[in-house]
Amino acid sequence: MEPRGQALIARYKAVYSIPDEAAITEQMILAHWDLERQLTQDLLSSTAQDRWETFDRSYTRLYSELEWLNRFAGESATSAASNHAQHRKWHAAIGAPPLAVYEIGSGKGELVTYLARHGFSCRATEITRERGEKHSDADTPNLSWGVSDGVHIDDFEAAAGYDVAISDQVLEHLHPEDLEAHLRGALRILKPGGRYIFRTPHRFSGPHDVSQVFNCDKPLGMHLKEYTHREILTALRSAGFTRAYYPFIPTRHTRVNKRVGQAYLQILLVVEHVLSWIPDHRIRRVGARLLGKLRLFGHNVSLTAEKP
Repeated sequence: MEPRGQALIARYKAVYSIPDEAAITEQMILAHWDLERQLTQDLLSSTAQDRWETFDRSYTRLYSELEWLNRFAGESATSAASNHAQHRKWHAAIGAPPLAVYEIGSGKGELVTYLARHGFSCRATEITRERGEKHSDADTPNLSWGVSDGVHIDDFEAAAGYDVAISDQVLEHLHPEDLEAHLRGALRILKPGGRYIFRTPHRFSGPHDVSQVFNCDKPLGMHLKEYTHREILTALRSAGFTRAYYPFIPTRHTRVNKRVGQAYLQILLVVEHVLSWIPDHRIRRVGARLLGKLRLFGHNVSLTAEKP
């Protein structure tokens, strides 16, 4: 049964990490739900020829009409503390500066700003000007901003120009037909031996978009597809990446990080395979969340993919 009233507001604030004191009403949440489902249909029905225009228009509408998302989402006190810890994890996974880092889907720029302030040469990108540079500190050193369709990345950047590409919660927003093109674009802008480090929500513990506010069994909002490790690994191989491993090992020793990350990924793949045998999504989701507490399941598909 869908929550309503104060239960709905509390759930929405928890999902989007909105401060308790923020003035959010049931009508605002229902407007979000209706708009996002409408925009999702527009995105899924777009063609390759009009996709960038459709995505730009849709995300501009989302963040301009639902202005509280930019203002309040991710601003709770617990979220701020968690974000700082996550930024340190990304720093450890990337390595030591100076490295040239390209971020796809930078949102309000918290992560890329953190990296730039710690000595990395950073390029941040977004698909809509409702996100990105307008929310960032203009005085941040080592940081430049650009606009990209998020798919044909090599049309916007020179080949072999970056040591590391990163994205956090982006792949699920791409049209499913564009996943391999996105990965090929990331591959081309990386230097030989470069790495693409990313996180995207795992389907088995989802949905992870606005649908979870309404207790849905699958994403009906702008997470156009949530993936498993095996699906992403297959796409990485098709795109030309040669090696992948779990990136967030708590050490900055590159060789140890890689070896332990490869071993941990194998554990995650075994657990994922076992969970795939459970036909009922809700039971599988409960199992995934319980295993997640034991760190035997990742609620995100988190990978470092290496360019040969």
